Amino acid sequence: MIKFVMCLCRHPEMTREQFQDYWVNKHGPFFQQHAGDMRSKRYVQSITLDTPLNEALRESRGMLPAYDGVAEVWFESEDDMVAAMSTPEGQALSAALLADEQNFVDHSKSTAFIVRENEL
Repeated sequence: MIKFVMCLCRHPEMTREQFQDYWVNKHGPFFQQHAGDMRSKRYVQSITLDTPLNEALRESRGMLPAYDGVAEVWFESEDDMVAAMSTPEGQALSAALLADEQNFVDHSKSTAFIVRENEL
């Protein structure tokens, strides 16, 4: 099992609340509607909380500001993920998801990568 992880920053003209509302109520359901076509096994949105703890953690470690959220999508394997996204339907869906992300995600400040979980 592998996981696609995307650390998201909102568009600069959006508040965190606007970003989260769009992500949770529009983009998330759109993704879930097509999850089978993408061959994804699980989709989780981790919503960054507005809490003084986040600022304290960042300051204590000299870290960058928190992302506005983290999306995680599980797949059986890299091959399965690539196969799903290589079909004409997968390519069209990937393009539609990217177009929708542009409504709320600042891609220039966000990042994405593939991981394998190592549970201890």
